[in-house]
Amino acid sequence: MNEGENVVHKYDFLIIGSGIAGLFYALQVAPYGSVAVITKKKKKDSNTNLAQGGIAAVTDLHDSYASHINDTLKAGAGLCHRDAVDMVVHEGPQRIRDLIDLGVKFTESAASTEENIFDLTREGGHSQRRILHVADWTGREIEKTLIDCCQANDRITIFEDMAAIDLLIPSRYLGSSAQDDACWGTYALECGTGKVHVFLGRQTLMATGGVGKVYLFTTNPDIATGDGVAMACRAGARIANMEFIQFHPTCLYHPLTKNFLISESVRGEGGLLRLRNGQLFMDRYDPAKELAPRDIVARAIDSEMKATGDDFVLLDITHLKGDYIKQRFPHIYSTCLGLGIDITSEPIPVVPAAHYLCGGIVVDRDGRSSLPRLYACGEVACTGLHGANRLASNSLLEAVVYSCRAAKASIEALEKDRENVPEFPAWVYTQRHDDQDENVIISHNWDEIRRLMWNYVGIVRSHKRLLRAKHRIDMLHNEIRQFYWDHILSNNLLELRNIAVVADLIITSAMYRKESRGLHYNIDYPHRDDHAWLVDSVQQGGQCFSVPLPPSD
Repeated sequence: MNEGENVVHKYDFLIIGSGIAGLFYALQVAPYGSVAVITKKKKKDSNTNLAQGGIAAVTDLHDSYASHINDTLKAGAGLCHRDAVDMVVHEGPQRIRDLIDLGVKFTESAASTEENIFDLTREGGHSQRRILHVADWTGREIEKTLIDCCQANDRITIFEDMAAIDLLIPSRYLGSSAQDDACWGTYALECGTGKVHVFLGRQTLMATGGVGKVYLFTTNPDIATGDGVAMACRAGARIANMEFIQFHPTCLYHPLTKNFLISESVRGEGGLLRLRNGQLFMDRYDPAKELAPRDIVARAIDSEMKATGDDFVLLDITHLKGDYIKQRFPHIYSTCLGLGIDITSEPIPVVPAAHYLCGGIVVDRDGRSSLPRLYACGEVACTGLHGANRLASNSLLEAVVYSCRAAKASIEALEKDRENVPEFPAWVYTQRHDDQDENVIISHNWDEIRRLMWNYVGIVRSHKRLLRAKHRIDMLHNEIRQFYWDHILSNNLLELRNIAVVADLIITSAMYRKESRGLHYNIDYPHRDDHAWLVDSVQQGGQCFSVPLPPSD
């Protein structure tokens, strides 16, 4: 082993991740200090960029905060933190105005009025039309706008192809007491050169997004390997509600594409779910039919596919006018047409796929984690808003509300901060060379974990399947841990290490919660149990335990 020389970067604010949560935070804190944003691929590669549907907020006089709150609580199946729901819903409209001020151009209604100029759509679980959108590429428009604003700000520096490795924790690297632990930044791998950098930050925001690539089928981009959750877990932060993985009901089923989402807005605008023989089936599962919450729709599709043996079901909007479909869903229309599917005249083959993490790093109302100096926002965080099942289009809303609050808290903390930044040791490089055998092992373990999670810890679970999954993930985790310390560092190896940690967290939480609620359905415990399980399932230091929900006013 040889010690390398550190490449050290010092900033007031360090942001890990370049989606809506990280970039919105960067713009808020930039007037108060130097800002670094690190992202392991390109700055536009994020779940935000793939978000088609929109952002939910009360902007219409016919809507109300009470209605949005009730819809969120209902979808969350009893586990939402009422204070978080109230805060996000009430602060949402102002954050929408902030996005508009930054340059986001939400689609306006052809029949706009003084009361509301926006073309509002509706999605599953919502009782009102309240989803603002930009055609069917809302996330892409928001991401582009925020990136443009950040690049125009000379206080913000974006580092691409820079993969975070582990958080800088004094007890881990300096021999300090764990009682004095705080986050001072991260080691990060420069993917093109293999050089490890030290990014020091007085305030660090984790905004790394989701965990979808832990599963075989997902709507998420390849970068969604749960890096932030895994790093925070290894650093000793609290992680909660990892059993609640939302499977989007409608991912395009086609051999020439992967992870292409068919927006929930398609059902919101009248899309119907059919079996391959044309039969409707959602009326057997919920009175709201296609507009039922995502957990219900995903389980219904999964049940029908298992009963019929089919690989997919059909999402049909051919009863709508062709011109309207092309105008409302231009991205979906053109993508499907390029694959030989004309959605104006034929139904879309769809399957459920892993989509969104409702748990994550535990944070308070201001985005603070249990580890001092570490904040978390966006999908990587567990705020209490989503409970056991996220209401459609609440995710982008949560990201901007909590990013704004975390920015204010970070600015206040920085102004009071008088501590010296610790000096962390140089990274130790392995002398072994990379070879094809090592790449094969990484690829094989990656594939095994994803298949294991899909088969045993998917939409429908059982105690027996979870035990099998736990037994195998423990073995894989040990193999990967040894492999990690003996081989050349690469982004693929970092991601493999992280998905193993995240898979273990999901399995452990799923085994711990002995009931069925929201996105967690266990055939051995098929009923919801509010007497015993109206709690968050929290993991820290290898232990899983219950934490009561905060009291509702």
